[in-house]
Amino acid sequence: MRHLLSSFRHHHRITPPRIHFIFYANYKPQKPQPPPAPPSPPNPPKKPVTFTHHGESWEDPYSWMSQLNDKVAMRHMDVYMEQEEKYTEAVMSDTERLQSKLQTEMGSRLSNDLSTPPLRWGPWLYYRRVEEGKQYPVLCRRLARANEDFISNKSPSAGFDFTSGKRIEQKLLDYNEEAEKFGGYAYEELSEVSPDHRYLAYTMYDKDNDYFKMYVRDLNFGSLCSKPQADWVSNIAWGKGGQALLYVVTDHCKRPYRIYCSMIGSEQDDVLLLEEPGENGYVSIRHTKDFQFVTVHIFSTTSSKIFLIDAAEPLSGMIPVWECEAQSHCVVEHHQGYLYLFTDAAKDGQSVDHHYLLRSPVNCSLNGRKWENIFSDNLEFIIEDVDFSDKHLVLIVRDGRNFRLCSISLPLPSDKEEIKLKELSPQFLPLPKNVSQIMPGTNYDYNSSTMRFTISSPLMPDAVVDYDLSCGKWNIVQQQNLLHETTKVLYGTSSSASFIQSPRNLGSNNKVNPEEHSMWNDLSEFYACEVHDVTSYDGIIVPLTVVYSRRRKKQAENPGLLYGHGAYGEILDKRWRSELKSLLDRGWVIAYADVRGGGGGGKKWHHDGRRTKKINSIYDYISCAKFLIEREIVQGNKLAGWGYSAGGLLVASAINICPSLLRAAVMEVPFLDPTNTLLNPILPLTPADYEEFGYPGDINDFQAIRKYSPYDNIQKDTLYPAILVTSSFYTRFGVWEAAKYVARVREYSVYDPKHPVLLNLTADIVEENRYLHCKESALETAFLIKMMES
Repeated sequence: MRHLLSSFRHHHRITPPRIHFIFYANYKPQKPQPPPAPPSPPNPPKKPVTFTHHGESWEDPYSWMSQLNDKVAMRHMDVYMEQEEKYTEAVMSDTERLQSKLQTEMGSRLSNDLSTPPLRWGPWLYYRRVEEGKQYPVLCRRLARANEDFISNKSPSAGFDFTSGKRIEQKLLDYNEEAEKFGGYAYEELSEVSPDHRYLAYTMYDKDNDYFKMYVRDLNFGSLCSKPQADWVSNIAWGKGGQALLYVVTDHCKRPYRIYCSMIGSEQDDVLLLEEPGENGYVSIRHTKDFQFVTVHIFSTTSSKIFLIDAAEPLSGMIPVWECEAQSHCVVEHHQGYLYLFTDAAKDGQSVDHHYLLRSPVNCSLNGRKWENIFSDNLEFIIEDVDFSDKHLVLIVRDGRNFRLCSISLPLPSDKEEIKLKELSPQFLPLPKNVSQIMPGTNYDYNSSTMRFTISSPLMPDAVVDYDLSCGKWNIVQQQNLLHETTKVLYGTSSSASFIQSPRNLGSNNKVNPEEHSMWNDLSEFYACEVHDVTSYDGIIVPLTVVYSRRRKKQAENPGLLYGHGAYGEILDKRWRSELKSLLDRGWVIAYADVRGGGGGGKKWHHDGRRTKKINSIYDYISCAKFLIEREIVQGNKLAGWGYSAGGLLVASAINICPSLLRAAVMEVPFLDPTNTLLNPILPLTPADYEEFGYPGDINDFQAIRKYSPYDNIQKDTLYPAILVTSSFYTRFGVWEAAKYVARVREYSVYDPKHPVLLNLTADIVEENRYLHCKESALETAFLIKMMES
């Protein structure tokens, strides 16, 4: 090697300079190549169809995309979808390296947990874990008394502990094996273990037939029971201590309308308990937490009724216990001879803004039944949710915009009709800062003093917390620690934080002390969370939550992303999501607009953003977007919007009103064509959908729908922002709505290759595959970054 190198140097030394001169003299620099022409967007065929309703006519040139039974139309649709896929790939081809980098970033932040936190119920610990190299989890259990022997930290090694020599894990259901039955795809909707721990009832989605199939597995033998097995199942509940299974089936329009009871092990046919004949009647069932009763909820466009079935004798009939106006939220629980009703139904004919709690003795007829209000109407807090155990009642309450968690000892005094909360010596449980939502766990162990909740915050990965209500001890059983890229140990001796403290009484200010705060894996040292009051167009104050990196925030220089939903009275999801860290660390501001129509502000807040008032939620979103720009929280020409499902309608409608407000928008499986969908539903709709978006048969609702519909109000000859619409071939999401919207935006708006309108399609449910979710999130994030930099 040295000799070759020496020869090379020698040759280089004796080369005359003239040779170099001749080389350069003959060199002709290449002319810079013009940039490639931008790809041309697809141009689907138009087949105009005219519709008329309430005397108004309109034309839809892309109606053919929703003709699922027209084979010719579907062949055209297949060709069009392939063109859209290639167009999106071409437009995003220059971001392939960025997408790869983002996917690596997001994948590295995926929780390292190979298991859900074990849930104790009776003598068992139930959990799901993922085996290495497998796509879907395995449902398992092990005896709680063997927990300390289970010293394997990450993998149960097929359930065998080589140190103790004991097989302590039992596999109940392997969803990878289930996927083999359904074309490599496993999506479970329901899963219920019987109260005697003998059987598992579960439903799996059959995507070829578009319904859920129910199975029952004998956990003692690991085999499927011959019956019951049923299709089109929407609800299940156990009776007779696990010897009977009640289930609800839907008709072919997916309306839940029949309740059956099956005796496990019996060869007799399943018994039909109820059939709801009305087209607008819907049925659901659930067991009370003590498994003594099964509640039957029948709701329609005119009323809401609740019946009670004795779980010990499920064939003995149904007892009516409650009836109220339609679209009221009603949940019945049982505790020591009393029924407890958590509802937001009208009181004495007067509408109420929030939920309240009632109780009534079990042994009463409907006519003689008296429901008494438990808490006085001047309650210091707003009750958002409740959960029961044998000895405790836990209230999730809201004090203004602050969530709190409150425990009360049971039973409640029976000699008082209305009680003030402070008279019950409520204990307030520890919480971190900036809580955006508190979700009760399944909490199946009715006799346990420990209850599990998931605590969410914009500045903290979700924390699964066990609270021992008898002594005040609390334990974070699972939470990702992004600072150390680890999560808390789930097997063997736990390393999670536990803390004994004096319970707080009602007068406590609930402040978090520094010692307590450090246990929550909070990221407030690196990111900030602010809540602003935004005045909407009609003077209503709309909460706007803003999250940003402390290190990267600059006045009027940061790009921003504004989330919105505003439907069904649901609280806007403001949880910390690891995929957003890639934007935050690149200087983006993430904002959440709690517009009317959503949750967190009571029933009036919800009703003021639905049906004829749906336009309020859209203008609320626009007001929040303008606030971010005017206050220089984000740069004026670098604000993007994001919406999922009904949130996609919100963002798309806002773009129609103010096309120049956003630079880009991402809409995931959006609801974009309400006029045609509500008038001629291809997929089944529920009364809640019509109550939310309007009844086309009502002329006022119809006119409101026509006014806010994204598909029907696209501005002509106007430059629209860059738009990425994602949808799925999973037909329940209606891929044609996305395709129609994209085609019409391109047709009407001014074409600019720097403002592309893209349609991204997947053949699977993204949420069910976290790696696919990373890939899709990387594409969306790369799209946003590309549009802001173009």
